[in-house]
Amino acid sequence: MGWGRMFLLGNVGQQMDIHDTQRAMRDLAIEAERAARSSDHAARSVGELARENAELKLYLAAVTRLLLAKGVISSRELADIVDAIDRSDGRVDGGYSGRITPPG
Repeated sequence: MGWGRMFLLGNVGQQMDIHDTQRAMRDLAIEAERAARSSDHAARSVGELARENAELKLYLAAVTRLLLAKGVISSRELADIVDAIDRSDGRVDGGYSGRITPPG
């Protein structure tokens, strides 16, 4: 309360203000700790996703190169199917959010 407590209650009011300020500081410290833990968790999750993405790219590159090397599919056929799949989810954006296997 500040001046009102000091004026009306003197030293007791000042002690109450100090207590309120200390409680607010503890609450802020607790909230800062929670935020730091949340941020650490998010950073770990992003790192894990980046590693998983790199592994998926590795396997996709291996399968694609194997199919091309064995003549199972041509570069043109691969490009055409990639374009078709990209369009199939309603957005031509270089990504795909649909099912991996075709329906049916």
